[in-house]
Amino acid sequence: MKKCVLIYNPNSGKGRARVEKNIEKIKQKFFLHGYELEVIPTKYKGHASSIVKELKNIDLVVSIGGDGTFNEVMNGNFKRKNKILLSHIPIGTANDLGNMFGYGKNLLKNIDLLLNGSVKNIDICTINGQPFSYCAAFGNFVNISYETPRSLKKKIGYLAYLVTGFKNLLNKNKIYDVEYKVNGKKYKNSMSFVIMSNSSSVAGIKNLYKNVKIDDNVFEVLICSFNKKIEIIKILYYLFSRKIYKSSYFKCYKTSDFKIKFKNNGIYKWSIDGEKYETNNICDIKIEKNLEMIIPNKNISTLFKVQ
Repeated sequence: MKKCVLIYNPNSGKGRARVEKNIEKIKQKFFLHGYELEVIPTKYKGHASSIVKELKNIDLVVSIGGDGTFNEVMNGNFKRKNKILLSHIPIGTANDLGNMFGYGKNLLKNIDLLLNGSVKNIDICTINGQPFSYCAAFGNFVNISYETPRSLKKKIGYLAYLVTGFKNLLNKNKIYDVEYKVNGKKYKNSMSFVIMSNSSSVAGIKNLYKNVKIDDNVFEVLICSFNKKIEIIKILYYLFSRKIYKSSYFKCYKTSDFKIKFKNNGIYKWSIDGEKYETNNICDIKIEKNLEMIIPNKNISTLFKVQ
């Protein structure tokens, strides 16, 4: 019988209650698909990465939690010499990965989708060598993803991000002078924020980009520039109506290699898969490795170039 380790974040959404309440049903489902299941809860930030890095003789690792939980599992896997097949079931607040793959809200039904899914290779991006599974972002409002209190997310869910975002409106709008290189061309510009992603769902916005493929060896870059706070209303309109290609506020690219340099030296705080990541003023983002995952069959025809 094959061996599977299920790693779940008890602090993600209602993770502890949803997993522990159904633990025997979960084990039975994996058993019927030929897996002996071991269940491990995370105890601290970075724990999932440490667990995966040290696993031996395991055929499959499944993470249950938010996007950040899967990021830890993926990072632990990249530190291994022998990579393990991965999968992910969302029970967090935003769940961009879960939305992209076609998961719903029911944990047990999601497990069925996973176990009856297909193994696919997914492009993984890195920023200065640090891998991220679907999104890296910097600039105004990006801090919302990692500064929204966990306690508030548990109480009101996705609305917690909107509350934190509203508070951010009181902050001064920052403009960053940058140089960047994309698809062999160099640019100098000012920007308010930048998003690099390999996903059809970003910041809870489904289908933000047209025709996203997550195995085509390119990722999407979105650079936004605005000067006045009042313009954020227009920015939100174009984002949530998926009309970024029709607005002069945005520059959109598809690329496999994107370099950005901030004019001023210092430490810059990014959001990587919803978690804080600090780096210097020079960032090199590229596709370096493929990730082998089991995902539901539901959206494969639209997400993958190679069927």
